[in-house]
Amino acid sequence: MKAGRLEAIGEFFVRTVEKPEPGPDDLLVRIEAAGICGTDRHLFHGEFPCRPPVTLGHEFSGIVEAVGKAVIDVRPGMRITGDPNIHCGRCAQCRRGRVNLCENLQAIGIHRDGGFADYVLVPQKQAYQLPLSLPPEHGAFCEPLACCLHGTDMAGIKPGSTVVVLGGGVIGMLVVQLARLAGATTVILVTRQAVRRKLAEEIGATHSFDPGNGTTIEGIAGKAGLLPGGADVVIECAGVAETVTEAPKLARNGGTVVILGVLPQGQTVEFEPFDLLFREVKILTSFLNPFTHGRAAALIASGTIKVDRLISRRIGLDDLPDAVANPPRPGEVKVLVMPGLKT
Repeated sequence: MKAGRLEAIGEFFVRTVEKPEPGPDDLLVRIEAAGICGTDRHLFHGEFPCRPPVTLGHEFSGIVEAVGKAVIDVRPGMRITGDPNIHCGRCAQCRRGRVNLCENLQAIGIHRDGGFADYVLVPQKQAYQLPLSLPPEHGAFCEPLACCLHGTDMAGIKPGSTVVVLGGGVIGMLVVQLARLAGATTVILVTRQAVRRKLAEEIGATHSFDPGNGTTIEGIAGKAGLLPGGADVVIECAGVAETVTEAPKLARNGGTVVILGVLPQGQTVEFEPFDLLFREVKILTSFLNPFTHGRAAALIASGTIKVDRLISRRIGLDDLPDAVANPPRPGEVKVLVMPGLKT
């Protein structure tokens, strides 16, 4: 079978490898679609820890082809989405219920072979069923949506809340929809790209804002801005130092900031503690998807969260190295890898 392999930092190739054999508790899943995540590009550039050589791809769904001897309640022919983050259940963090902070955490597509391949092995406990009637591409959105659910849960968005979303990639687009679903009456998406601003307003944002002229803080939180005094909640989804720095300045006194975007490992930003203290701005960080993957699968399966408009391109495995090694094209939201696609 074919697989997209990170062999070392900056070295990513499509190789022919052996088709994996399921262990007693494993599912052998034929990949229908896998999403390219910003984290995959961080892995390629050595900006996020992993264990090469490894097949990348942690956002995926597909059809169960075979099951291990100890598997129950899952049978060949089912469509599943895989939660890639495997916790040990034994360490102190797991015992506290903080499974995303597991001391022995392993992730499919980062520490063990993932979904940029014809087939992937998924432990039964990491699998969530999806309906066969669902468009196959939609299942690849479950993992990013699960991460967004954790972030919006932490944000405490309530009916009537005002929310600013920084970043117009797939995470920002999903957070816009979750914020509206939670009852936010004002949701402003901030991104430089006009095509993304237009899309955000079409899927639920009440406003969008172009930060390109350098007036984001005044234009949103200033006296004559869209939200004078700032927003109840600011969610940083871009993973960019500039937006992380400006997020607290967009929050109202007593507001909440959630850092959901992933910055490269080692990058730092500056805050003014005096300002944060005297305005009592709460800054939270959101990591992975503890206990949210099942909810994400249900939201995708029901069509409550709209993902079709977020698909920018579908590519085959042979086109994967170029897509991983380079930034997204202007206006792109999500690129999906579909191993069965002939290009």
